[in-house]
Amino acid sequence: MSQTQSELKLLTFDEFIEWYPENSEVRYELHDGVIVEMPKPKGEHSDLAGFLMEELLITIREMGKRGIWTIPKESIIKPYRDKSGYEPDIIVLNQETIDTETRWKKESVIHNASSVKLIVEVVSTNWQDDYYDKLRDYEAMGIPEYWIVDYAALGGRVFIGSPKVPTIFVCELIDGEYQMTPFRETNLIVSPTFWQFNLTAQQIFDSVM
Repeated sequence: MSQTQSELKLLTFDEFIEWYPENSEVRYELHDGVIVEMPKPKGEHSDLAGFLMEELLITIREMGKRGIWTIPKESIIKPYRDKSGYEPDIIVLNQETIDTETRWKKESVIHNASSVKLIVEVVSTNWQDDYYDKLRDYEAMGIPEYWIVDYAALGGRVFIGSPKVPTIFVCELIDGEYQMTPFRETNLIVSPTFWQFNLTAQQIFDSVM
């Protein structure tokens, strides 16, 4: 992962947003005050994220939530820590509560958990971000559901076992902490929010094969 700091000092979230280039073709995140240029997604990563987004939109329609639960093209999550900011691969927003987001219309910034139904991160080579930093920060914010989609089995063995196998974790917020449930191979994904979602882990992984 390459890193770029616009100044010697560590940046706050607001300084990061002010710095962020308009109409940038490159994605950036702020990690502990450092601006990080995100790795360009590989074709498989993009294919899987696109497939999963389509399946979530189908489920949203089947649940009667079309126009209420939406997936924006881009957004930036502001955690409680002031020196970090993330751009999820997929985020499902709740339009019924989006008015509480004072920075959404002008800056695409989300800072209230009540605005979020689900965040999905598709794991890349910087897998520690998804398993450690983002999990910690999304949990602290109170994001109700977070999926870690590790299709290439890049995560640490403490998470996905040995030998490593492709795994999807559905992290459900229970009493302020994430309960991580792994799904592999023919396991049907069980989502507390998207209860009509009807795919196995392997069907999702097959979208890149």
